[in-house]
Amino acid sequence: MKLFLDTCVLIAASSASHPQHISALGVMESLRDGRNQAWISQHTLAETYAILTSAPLTPRIHPGEALRIVEDNILPYVSIVPLDPPDYLAVLREMATSGWRSGRIYDALILRCAEKQPIDRICTFNFKEFHQLAPHLQAKIGPP
Repeated sequence: MKLFLDTCVLIAASSASHPQHISALGVMESLRDGRNQAWISQHTLAETYAILTSAPLTPRIHPGEALRIVEDNILPYVSIVPLDPPDYLAVLREMATSGWRSGRIYDALILRCAEKQPIDRICTFNFKEFHQLAPHLQAKIGPP
C-alpha cells in the first residue's frame, strides 16, 4: 500500500508514551519490512524535529536524540515530497478563499504534497481537520 504520513503519525511512532504509539509504530514497521511504501512532506521533517524537542513527552527528547530519530527511524523508510513556489501560492490562495487562518496552513501544505503522489491512504490522527481541508480526499484520509 502507498501511504502518506502526517507528522502526528511520526511523533506517535517515535515516543512509547504517546497514546497512539502502537498503531503508528505498526505503520513504521510495515515500511521497514517492505509491506508498504510511504511519503512525507518536506515540511514534516522540520515539524517532526520541532515537536519531538518541545512536546511534553516522557522522557523528554534531547535535540541530538530527535535528530537521530529522524535520520535513523524515519528518513530511510520514506520519500520526501517538496513543494514548489506555485504550490505554496495555490495553498495560500485556497486558505484565503476559504477563510482559514493560522496553523491550518501547515496541514494544507501536507495535503498538497499528498496530492502530488499516487497514494492509497493519508495516515493521520487529525482526520477531522484533514477532511475539512481536503473533502475531495476524504475517502483516503484516516488513522494508520
